[in-house]
Amino acid sequence: MQSFWTRTGLCAVLMLTLGAAPGFSGCRAADKESGSGGVLATVDGKAITEADVRKSASSDFDALEHEYAQKRYDLLQSNLDKLIQQRLVAAEAAKRGSSEEEVLASVATKEVTDADVDLFWQQNQGRLRGTKEQMAPQIREYLEQRNQDTAQKALLTDLRKEHSVDVRLEPLRADVAATGPALGPANAPVTIIEFADFQCPYCAKIEPALKKVMQMYGDEVRLVYRHYPLPMHNNAARAAQASVCAEEQGKFWEMHDGMFANQRALDADQLKAMAAGLGLDAEAFNNCLDSGRTADQVAVDANAGNAVGVSGTPALFVNGRLISGAVPLDQITSVVDDELRRRGVKTAEN
Repeated sequence: MQSFWTRTGLCAVLMLTLGAAPGFSGCRAADKESGSGGVLATVDGKAITEADVRKSASSDFDALEHEYAQKRYDLLQSNLDKLIQQRLVAAEAAKRGSSEEEVLASVATKEVTDADVDLFWQQNQGRLRGTKEQMAPQIREYLEQRNQDTAQKALLTDLRKEHSVDVRLEPLRADVAATGPALGPANAPVTIIEFADFQCPYCAKIEPALKKVMQMYGDEVRLVYRHYPLPMHNNAARAAQASVCAEEQGKFWEMHDGMFANQRALDADQLKAMAAGLGLDAEAFNNCLDSGRTADQVAVDANAGNAVGVSGTPALFVNGRLISGAVPLDQITSVVDDELRRRGVKTAEN
């Protein structure tokens, strides 16, 4: 299956990034000259096409196209937010009969005390150059600006509640196949695809949050696990293969939980002992693991992750929306709630 980024096409992404319409004639002309069927060079009369080049470096092209698409979306979203905020402040200024600057300046800002400066110094002195007396004016100025930013953010949050704001910008979504061991119904309105590494401490860290999500939302969420063992972790690939061997015996999630609970016990002998302790057929599991025959299945998952810009773990795709890293529970639930809202499913938040 082609990724979203591949189907979008590098030229189209570049045109969008530069602000041109997707149908810009220069893009079509470039595609015609060096398109997937175009000949880019010949060697002794034998053609090398763009398709040949793309195939030889498919991961690099996928990563480049993902990067441009993500940058364009981030730029669009951040500037949309600025325009919304400007209009909200302008509306509030008109309501008060004052200027926009007066509205922003009117927010109550928490005073910075000497104790605040002392605390900041204690927490950050290792990263600051100079004595406390030298740094105190700069620390105070920084804290005052931070307090002002916090107060203005609170004002903008209140203004969004008071005014009708309908954001129609669709989230950036990657086309990721929901194949692999899963929890939750296949027809759930929200699917979370997790790319993870059994030796990655951050993956272990996010597991309690994912379990909590499954408890909170019940049949409204489906969780799919896909493998992305990192080269820096010497036991990660073997652990991924072991989980596929366990999956063949209907014990993937038990093995999954066992490996994340004890990430220092992932060498071959320890994995075999773990499988036996979970009640798997030891001979079948050991033969499966020793043969390495599940390595291809793990590689399919890793390649699918590469195609949509995964470069580290954990990486979650919530209905195609990327959440990268071991984020807190509320960062996951905010995206899940938004996806349910978009699909007309009632939650406590909407």
